[in-house]
Amino acid sequence: MKVTVAGAGMAGLVAAARLRELRHEPRVLEKGTRAGGSMLLSSCVVWRHLEWEQFRAECPRGDERLQRLIWERLDDALAWLESLGAEPVWRDTENPLTTGRRYDPKALTQLLARHVELGTPLPDDAEPPLLLATGGFPVRLARERGLLLRANPWSEGDGYDFAKARGASIAGDLGEFYGRAMPAPPARIEEEDFVRLSQLYGREARVFTDDWRELTPPHVAWHENDLAQLIGPRAWYVVGETNQRIEAAREAGGEVVEREDGTIAVHVAAAVTHTLGGLQVDEHARVVGTEGIWAAGVDAGGIASGGYASGLAQALVLGLAAAESIAETS
Repeated sequence: MKVTVAGAGMAGLVAAARLRELRHEPRVLEKGTRAGGSMLLSSCVVWRHLEWEQFRAECPRGDERLQRLIWERLDDALAWLESLGAEPVWRDTENPLTTGRRYDPKALTQLLARHVELGTPLPDDAEPPLLLATGGFPVRLARERGLLLRANPWSEGDGYDFAKARGASIAGDLGEFYGRAMPAPPARIEEEDFVRLSQLYGREARVFTDDWRELTPPHVAWHENDLAQLIGPRAWYVVGETNQRIEAAREAGGEVVEREDGTIAVHVAAAVTHTLGGLQVDEHARVVGTEGIWAAGVDAGGIASGGYASGLAQALVLGLAAAESIAETS
């Protein structure tokens, strides 16, 4: 059976590989000029919370059924990925709260990408069975909020719009995102700088608005995604001493100020990596309210609502679940 897969990031490439194993013929459409999606621009750590209770505590508004699916299936999904030839760079996350693998994103993309039709958007008349794996709508959200983009430039919400126009239900907060604090303009940030220039020391910083009103929260999560939600288009991080990431921001042309009291102020901005709200799916990645449409990766919404979880784990597990469900229904 021929299956259309829209998007050649982690979710779409994984689903296509699994569909081929199950003797189906995926047609993989990629709007952009390369395969890999935002995975290619990431540190490529695919992880889950070590403890189930921690997952629930950190993402309290998320869909518990889908969280359980990802938490229970990820280890086997990683083993499947490595059975294809994926070689981990790290065999754990170096974080005591999580477990998973780190891969080289270029090598993983090269391994998975097969017969991808580049420069080919999802057509309006695409017929089922159809898997939407277009990366959510970070481009649109960043533009609407005046935020930076820390993702590929093609994920504008094509999959979301396609399914919504056909009766799809929505899950999660459409304004919520996973992101990072990055050096504010005029810093020069290229795609290859997304990981290196992330300003991940906010737990040790005092936080101020652009006009120097303090908004330091009483608690900052280990992942600092809550700070990315807080700071908006511009803010200042003030710390007692410099570090490697601050020096990287300075070298990129970011504004780093040594203050009279000896502290260092860094001008930062929130950057959107991916959206957390999106299409509502069931445990088989079927889009609720539609017929013959599945969604994987961050086109599916409401999983990490209220917190932070691995978008690549979501892409891997839902990509496999979608492929297997499509194969079962053929």
